[in-house]
Amino acid sequence: MTSKTLVSPNRRRALSAMCGCASSAALAPMLGSTGLRAMLAAGGVAASAALPAMAAEVATKVTPAEALQMLIDGNRQFLKGKLPPQMSNAKRRLEIAKSQSPFAVLVSCSDSRVPPEVLFGRGLGDLFIIRVAGNTISQEGLGSIEYAVAELKVPLVLVMGHQRCGAVAAAVSVVKDNTFFPGAIGDMVQPILPAAIQARGDDGDWLDNAVRRNVVNVVEKLKISGKLIEDPIAAGTLRVVGARYDLDDGSVDFFHQT
Repeated sequence: MTSKTLVSPNRRRALSAMCGCASSAALAPMLGSTGLRAMLAAGGVAASAALPAMAAEVATKVTPAEALQMLIDGNRQFLKGKLPPQMSNAKRRLEIAKSQSPFAVLVSCSDSRVPPEVLFGRGLGDLFIIRVAGNTISQEGLGSIEYAVAELKVPLVLVMGHQRCGAVAAAVSVVKDNTFFPGAIGDMVQPILPAAIQARGDDGDWLDNAVRRNVVNVVEKLKISGKLIEDPIAAGTLRVVGARYDLDDGSVDFFHQT
């Protein structure tokens, strides 16, 4: 079965072109004029000068290094049991009601024990989150990340796996015991199989090694996924890093920062 983790640049350009030609008016309210032009250009479609003017999101001024440090500091506060009062109050809700300026994209697992805002001590409007079992990236997930980077100017993408991940354990079970998972669960496990295979001969715990391998694989694929991510990385305005969350002690290990 073919993995659908990331879409090839040619396929993505074709999809962008179709969207731009057929439904630019429908996309415009979501993306804003700047973001729509960027996506049309990525698809090789000339952006019309007559695109309607719309209120743009307010881009964060945080640098990639500052964004990463904010996550590190937030996890330290979480470990101390100190959660910020502005995480979910009415004042903050009203501040961000008209626009958003998150400082990081979080690609993490759907596991109920891994809530990104809580374990990083952040609140409303801080993190742009894509969650799916096994923290892999589908076509829709990639589009969400590209939107955050191109339109919101988010400076950091963090891909985070976690200890004893059930989705990764399922992939290891497929490799180890030829386990079959019915329905869409089998499709969900497919993108994780390379990590399970790569980790098979590593020293230490197979599952935990596969969790880390899976994070690295997703990070490295994102870094070569297309110009909307590659160009800001080359310009130094974006970093894509990997981490692992420890369920037992609550700490986050930012182990992949190339």
